[in-house]
Amino acid sequence: MEHVESLTKYVTHFVDQLAFSGIENVVISPGSRSTPLAMAFAENRDIEHWVHLDERSAAFFALGMAKEQQKPVAIVCTSGTAAANYYPAVVEAFYSRVPLIVLTADRPHELRDVGAPQAIDQTHMFGQYVCWYKDMALPEPGLHTYARRQAARAVEESVGGKKGPVHLNMPFREPLVPDFTLGGLWRDAATPIPKAAAGKSVLTKEEMMQLTERLNHNQQGVIVVGPFNDSSLAGPITTLASRLGVPILSDPLSGLRSGEHDKRNIVENYDAILKSTELQEHLQPDFILRFGAMPVSKAYLKWVQKLGGEVDHLIVDSYNSYREPAGVSAQFIWSDPVLLCEQLADQLAEGSLETDWLNKWKNLNKTAKDLMLKEPEEPLNEGHAVVYLSESLSEGSNLFVGNSMPIRDVDSFFMSTPKDIRILTNRGANGIDGVVSSAIGSAVSGRPTTLLLGDISFFHDLNGLWMAKHYKIPLTIVVINNNGGGIFSYLPQVNEEKHFEELFGTPVNLDFSHAIQMFGGTHKKVETWSDYKQALEQSQHYDGIFVIEALTSRNDHVDFHKAKWESVKEAALYGSDE
Repeated sequence: MEHVESLTKYVTHFVDQLAFSGIENVVISPGSRSTPLAMAFAENRDIEHWVHLDERSAAFFALGMAKEQQKPVAIVCTSGTAAANYYPAVVEAFYSRVPLIVLTADRPHELRDVGAPQAIDQTHMFGQYVCWYKDMALPEPGLHTYARRQAARAVEESVGGKKGPVHLNMPFREPLVPDFTLGGLWRDAATPIPKAAAGKSVLTKEEMMQLTERLNHNQQGVIVVGPFNDSSLAGPITTLASRLGVPILSDPLSGLRSGEHDKRNIVENYDAILKSTELQEHLQPDFILRFGAMPVSKAYLKWVQKLGGEVDHLIVDSYNSYREPAGVSAQFIWSDPVLLCEQLADQLAEGSLETDWLNKWKNLNKTAKDLMLKEPEEPLNEGHAVVYLSESLSEGSNLFVGNSMPIRDVDSFFMSTPKDIRILTNRGANGIDGVVSSAIGSAVSGRPTTLLLGDISFFHDLNGLWMAKHYKIPLTIVVINNNGGGIFSYLPQVNEEKHFEELFGTPVNLDFSHAIQMFGGTHKKVETWSDYKQALEQSQHYDGIFVIEALTSRNDHVDFHKAKWESVKEAALYGSDE
């Protein structure tokens, strides 16, 4: 009885502290060794628990939830390879700076490394991909305060200066079933650990003056905003750009293409513009001021590398980091991005500064936009599939985007809109795994959610659909089915005809309708623009899983994209779109 009492107090105080520290959701995968945690979470009224049978999908489901809500989510699994299935999502969370509380149950120390069943070495199993790790003590009398301290620290470490996953490995001895009828449990029996107080980093007055002078001295600058998680940046950064008289090159994941903020300086078609080396010659900036991660656009990356040391390159981040994959000389500014924009704008004259440099970018952007949006004469293609999808999305929607070609097509074809549309994706490690599960997790908030992805990514995470079925989470899925890995058609491997289809093209040749039916979803296979638009309209009023499978051709899409880029170059240089 003494063991059961110690175990029960340990897990109830641990879980209660997580709730007090801000955890609102936990995703539990069934198992025996994790019984104490699972039952404690189920008993706690302040944390909503979700049960997922597959740990790999469960972790991505939690990742999507945490990404959309911008709050940490806990995940719980039993010992052994169950914990190893968390690995891909933990890596993605680390690189995309998404807070997760990873709780892996474990065998007690005497059963480690002795051949006990379902026991693997779980100490530091996620290596450098967690912000903090703790091998927890076994539940013993008097350790409930210790359990609270570790729970409080876990949340603080996950949302601190560097957001990301934390890992607590929690060994338990049998018996594993808590007794919730005992006294001394939960918050009534102990004072919770107070939340840590933390401020935001800002530049000194002298540093701010030096930075303002640099930006004022160099008139032809650009502000670049890559993937960025804080929607509060939109107002301050557009004000700063307006007062500097410079364009904002806006990645689709920047949050700047959607919403009611000022978009006069927003350039969303810079990828199409910078595809042309001739146009690059007309666009030599004095400085680049970048916020967020590196943009999706490969053309931007090559442009930055070509500019090299000829440009004053500044990268703003909220904490000490070195996100500069172009390999150029750059100065890092470690300061809160929102406060930095506000402070810089305060140093500049009010009003909107119009310059020849800014107007050049605006005119190029309009030219590119008109051509990218030109009504298609071709059969179904990925580009205009994005255009019509973006037009169909309702106010307050989420658009979750798969990697490889879908996010690149969103970069090229999703234009600025006053609608509140949040674009989400797993761009930390850029993998195709877990995309369906992450999208379903993001839909938990209740915002209408559409997932755009390719057929390979859809196949890779089909079992993620179970959560949408089980918890009745509505989701529209647009699958661009070109029967294989379309992005490889843009790479040198495409010239290796002997091995290309088998090793890279990888056609799956699957009829997805059977799997969708198994999960209780509705399936629409479309081959014409009229059928595609009609399916999009139907999906917006459907309360369940609605899958639109758009059949496109891998043989045509490279030529389609190249023709678009060439038309932008011709129109920009010679005033013609022919």
